[in-house]
Amino acid sequence: MKKIFKYIGISFTAILGACARPAERPLEIPVSKASSSIYSIKLTDINGGITDLSVYKGKKMLIVNTASKCGYTHQYADLERLHKEYGDKIVVLGFPCNQFGGQEPGTAEEIGAFCQKNYGVTFPLFEKSNVKGADKSELYSWLTDKSKNGWNEQEPSWNFCKYVIDEKGQLLAFYPSKTDPFDERIISLLK
Repeated sequence: MKKIFKYIGISFTAILGACARPAERPLEIPVSKASSSIYSIKLTDINGGITDLSVYKGKKMLIVNTASKCGYTHQYADLERLHKEYGDKIVVLGFPCNQFGGQEPGTAEEIGAFCQKNYGVTFPLFEKSNVKGADKSELYSWLTDKSKNGWNEQEPSWNFCKYVIDEKGQLLAFYPSKTDPFDERIISLLK
């Protein structure tokens, strides 16, 4: 057996040592890198303008699918508060979606007016988007395809699901609708 390991260039003693002392060496799990960049995606904002996600390089992004007639709609207030309190570290990006219970039936103008009037929203809102299924937007295709983002396949299961992107454009986390924007798991990513 020693001859076989010597032949392939591995020290038999090193193999035995590694097996005998597993607790002494930390297990390093490789971080998957995205195969495509989120920064190459261009989006239409709620006013019809084009936004290139590369403008957010160097900041974290909190991407949220939103709706005006949802039980979680009150989260707009905390999303706006997060945007104001941590705007130097993270940008909140809202994507109205009508795929869950028809809870976002309005036009772009109606959605924008609702968000401004009821929650004072100043963070960027984008055009109504599909976030699941075969016709999901390019952004949500990236967020939910592990061959593109490096690890995640979780599509939103309802309105107000949250994805966190780091300063380098890597997907850090996914949180379901019930996760409050000020949840400690989200806030800890900003420190």
